Amino acid sequence: MVTVPHQQENPMILTISGVVLLGVVVFLFFRKDGLKASHALVCCLFGFYLAGTAIAPSIKAGGASLASLLGGLKF
Repeated sequence: MVTVPHQQENPMILTISGVVLLGVVVFLFFRKDGLKASHALVCCLFGFYLAGTAIAPSIKAGGASLASLLGGLKF
Protein backbone atom coordinates (compact mmCIF):
# COMPACT_ATOMS: atom_id res chain seq x y z
CA MET A 1 0.00 0.00 0.00
CA VAL A 2 1.33 3.42 -0.96
CA THR A 3 0.81 6.28 1.45
CA VAL A 4 0.72 9.82 0.23
CA PRO A 5 2.06 12.43 2.64
CA HIS A 6 -0.53 14.96 3.72
CA GLN A 7 0.32 18.47 2.57
CA GLN A 8 -0.68 21.52 4.53
CA GLU A 9 -2.82 24.15 2.85
CA ASN A 10 -1.14 27.12 4.55
CA PRO A 11 2.04 27.19 2.40
CA MET A 12 -0.09 27.53 -0.73
CA ILE A 13 -1.89 30.52 0.73
CA LEU A 14 1.46 32.02 1.70
CA THR A 15 2.81 31.42 -1.81
CA ILE A 16 -0.16 33.03 -3.50
CA SER A 17 0.00 36.00 -1.11
CA GLY A 18 3.71 36.37 -1.76
CA VAL A 19 3.21 36.27 -5.51
CA VAL A 20 0.48 38.89 -5.32
CA LEU A 21 2.57 41.12 -3.04
CA LEU A 22 5.65 40.87 -5.25
CA GLY A 23 3.50 41.45 -8.32
CA VAL A 24 2.16 44.66 -6.80
CA VAL A 25 5.69 45.80 -5.93
CA VAL A 26 6.89 45.14 -9.48
CA PHE A 27 3.85 46.99 -10.84
CA LEU A 28 4.58 49.98 -8.60
CA PHE A 29 8.23 49.97 -9.68
CA PHE A 30 7.07 49.81 -13.28
CA ARG A 31 4.64 52.72 -12.91
CA LYS A 32 6.46 55.00 -10.46
CA ASP A 33 10.20 54.28 -10.56
CA GLY A 34 10.71 53.74 -14.26
CA LEU A 35 11.15 49.98 -14.28
CA LYS A 36 11.24 49.00 -17.90
CA ALA A 37 9.26 46.01 -19.17
CA SER A 38 12.53 44.31 -20.17
CA HIS A 39 13.80 44.65 -16.58
CA ALA A 40 10.59 43.13 -15.23
CA LEU A 41 10.90 40.27 -17.71
CA VAL A 42 14.49 39.60 -16.63
CA CYS A 43 13.39 39.63 -12.96
CA CYS A 44 10.60 37.14 -13.71
CA LEU A 45 12.92 34.84 -15.62
CA PHE A 46 15.51 35.06 -12.85
CA GLY A 47 12.92 34.06 -10.26
CA PHE A 48 11.64 31.26 -12.46
CA TYR A 49 15.09 29.76 -12.94
CA LEU A 50 16.11 30.41 -9.33
CA ALA A 51 13.13 28.31 -8.21
CA GLY A 52 14.73 25.29 -9.88
CA THR A 53 18.08 25.56 -8.08
CA ALA A 54 19.30 23.97 -4.87
CA ILE A 55 18.89 27.24 -2.96
CA ALA A 56 15.10 27.39 -3.57
CA PRO A 57 14.16 25.53 -0.34
CA SER A 58 16.27 27.95 1.71
CA ILE A 59 14.60 30.94 0.07
CA LYS A 60 11.17 29.41 0.65
CA ALA A 61 12.00 28.72 4.32
CA GLY A 62 13.24 32.29 4.76
CA GLY A 63 10.05 33.66 3.24
CA ALA A 64 7.92 31.45 5.51
CA SER A 65 9.94 32.57 8.52
CA LEU A 66 9.50 36.22 7.62
CA ALA A 67 5.77 35.70 7.07
CA SER A 68 5.35 34.03 10.46
CA LEU A 69 7.33 36.84 12.09
CA LEU A 70 5.13 39.47 10.47
CA GLY A 71 2.01 37.44 11.24
CA GLY A 72 2.93 37.37 14.93
CA LEU A 73 3.16 41.15 15.29
CA LYS A 74 0.44 42.75 17.38
CA PHE A 75 -0.63 46.32 16.71
